[in-house]
Amino acid sequence: MNADTRRQIRENAQYLRSVRPLDPEEIHEYVEDRPHPAVVRQVLREEAFDLAIVEREDGTFVPAPEEPLSVPFHGVDSFPTPYARAVEDLLVEEFGPDWHRGASGDRLRERIRDIKERYLQGAPVEYDRLTALGYAIYHLPDYYATAQYLLADLARESLLPSRIRVLDVGAGVGGPALGLLDLLPEDGLLDYHAVEPSAAADVLDHLLESAPPHVGTTIHREQAEQFDPEGPFDLILFGNVLSELDGPEATVRRYLGFLEDDGTMLAIAPADRNTATDLRRTERAVADDGPATVYAPTVRLWPHQRPKGDCWSFDRKPDIDVPDLQRRLDDAGGGTGEFVNTDVQYAYSVLRTDGQTRIDMTPDRGVHAPMADAEEFVTDRVNLLAIKLSPDLSEGGNPLFLIGDGSEATDHFAVRTDASMLNADLVEADYGDLLSIQNGLVLWNDDEAAYNVVVDGETVVDRAR
Repeated sequence: MNADTRRQIRENAQYLRSVRPLDPEEIHEYVEDRPHPAVVRQVLREEAFDLAIVEREDGTFVPAPEEPLSVPFHGVDSFPTPYARAVEDLLVEEFGPDWHRGASGDRLRERIRDIKERYLQGAPVEYDRLTALGYAIYHLPDYYATAQYLLADLARESLLPSRIRVLDVGAGVGGPALGLLDLLPEDGLLDYHAVEPSAAADVLDHLLESAPPHVGTTIHREQAEQFDPEGPFDLILFGNVLSELDGPEATVRRYLGFLEDDGTMLAIAPADRNTATDLRRTERAVADDGPATVYAPTVRLWPHQRPKGDCWSFDRKPDIDVPDLQRRLDDAGGGTGEFVNTDVQYAYSVLRTDGQTRIDMTPDRGVHAPMADAEEFVTDRVNLLAIKLSPDLSEGGNPLFLIGDGSEATDHFAVRTDASMLNADLVEADYGDLLSIQNGLVLWNDDEAAYNVVVDGETVVDRAR
């Protein structure tokens, strides 16, 4: 098909899309060389994102929805079987049907051990073919779940358009990509671009082969630091990659320039202390002097204040079922559970350049005390506005939660010592919720070099939004 034929199909579609459903049987009559209707349909599919049209079951095309993306979401129980089978196809192709046993199983287990150890040490990981396959076995399922939880949150808050252009920086083997694909409704349109220079791109490419017609995918096999994207994008993702970049702050700043004016950047990191606090340092660096505003979760409630605590902040969701790939590899290695990874725990940062934040509230100093002034009211009871920034950290003791208001000079923890209906919201509130803590007792914890806000029988805690 020549360029002129494609142009004529596009022009006819642009004219007719606002008049009636686009029928390839009709459009082919208006094109000079009368291409077969199947050819017209294929062109319409390829041009669907630019034309803002979606295909219906009857084979016609209609305008795509203009409202924000709406997705039904009730959590993630397991890693989808079709994706697990696609990963196993690659394992069988590489090692044979007994990939989890013998020398190949030993190599995969040893490489997964190495990946985990390097992450804990903050050392770089070299993504060759073996690493990419080991990573897909061990990390793809929980990264898929993490992406679904976070993207569903953004959709609920109307931050994702139905016709969405996405840049996934350091896409790896595809956790965020697959999570996004499974959230996208049939009348949504996705133009997905991945930046991934390593062998992980081969795994990602294989997994994206099942993408539906309303999804366009492009993989750019370049280093994130050198890649020059053609923006703008509605959503830019940094999924578990910031700790592996040279100069993450500079890279994030540069990519913020490729966002739509009302676009969103989502950065995700594993929940371990090193990567989670590194994420928060990068977030603060780009938000302290612009160009970004922290949309969530660590919203800066107090104007002209900057947080300075470590902020080891992460969310936790229910475990997923043990993926069969992990179970088989683990069983063949002795069944110790070393190669089973079902935890869904993650740190994240949502950045925007339009000033919008999830919590739109400015505290009143006449009612609430800023955490920046905590040193002044140690041993006093005060009222605070605080964002819940962790799950229960107590390990069976008094419920303990990291909290913040964007002004804290060091970390603050709320600890409930006396349970009552009046302070139940401290425990029951979700991660990222805004809490009003009335009559909390502020103490200095010398062992942790942090402030404790004691929530006892005299304290009232309410969700403020």
